[in-house]
Amino acid sequence: MLPKNVGAKSARRQIHRVRNANAKSSAKRIGKLFEDLVAVQARLRAPGGCPWDREQTHATLKTYLIEEAYETLDAIERANPQDMAEELGDLLLQVLFHSDLARETGSFDISDVITGIHDKMIRRHPHVFGTVKANTSGEVLINWAKLKAKEKESASPKGAAAKEPATSALNGVPRNLPALLEAYQLTRRAAQVGFDWDRVEGIFEKLEEEIKELREAMASADPRTVEEELGDLLFTIVNLARFLKHDPEVTLKQSNLKFKNRFQEMEEVALHSGLKLSELSKEKLEALWTTAKRKERAPVSMEPPQ
Repeated sequence: MLPKNVGAKSARRQIHRVRNANAKSSAKRIGKLFEDLVAVQARLRAPGGCPWDREQTHATLKTYLIEEAYETLDAIERANPQDMAEELGDLLLQVLFHSDLARETGSFDISDVITGIHDKMIRRHPHVFGTVKANTSGEVLINWAKLKAKEKESASPKGAAAKEPATSALNGVPRNLPALLEAYQLTRRAAQVGFDWDRVEGIFEKLEEEIKELREAMASADPRTVEEELGDLLFTIVNLARFLKHDPEVTLKQSNLKFKNRFQEMEEVALHSGLKLSELSKEKLEALWTTAKRKERAPVSMEPPQ
């Protein structure tokens, strides 16, 4: 007769073996699929391949990289898994495309891209793959920033005159980012090293200060000063969003969509009345806007129609 727990242990071992086999099979399948995709992209660029693909350069593909990233964000916002999978595939193709262009010039290839990000994830997560302690996401971000700054400093040519301090927490934030994202990244990195408000009330006080300065600039009728104060106000609002743990880009996109839906509802109501918005008074436009807001916020009835 077998000991009491031998059967249970045997069953667990069998399950473990099956899981390992499935994991290995899945990894092998993913690896093969990825290799096939790399081969497809290489074929498109090869002699006799696609004329359009063969004409592309890193510079000409920049627009498509941005478009695919935003289309992916749109699919995420719409919570559509099928569209998300498709758009992530299009985004992945952009990575492969640029890697293939670099391979042709001998700069790097997709294996260098994968090795680079693999090794970076290991280095930047010493609390997982090493002995460093990090019990909160905040501690993880602080460690990440320190490690990144150290890596950048080590990679800088010795004796080279750098335009920015080698150890600046703000190094690596590209100037060609959209302004909203750049502001978010700058304030986020500054906050990671402790340069941040202790309480949200401090940011509201700063907002009031910036609004006051904007009003003073408007009174001076100096366009350049007005522009500067507007920028300071926008920067402070980005800081507020970050402090409240909201991505300002995502938040603004949601408000853009809300405005679009409400405005199009106004257009539809006016059209049904045989009117155009441009023909209506300010009072009637405001009334339509209020109606559109109420319709948007009205609870959806789950009762079946009578």
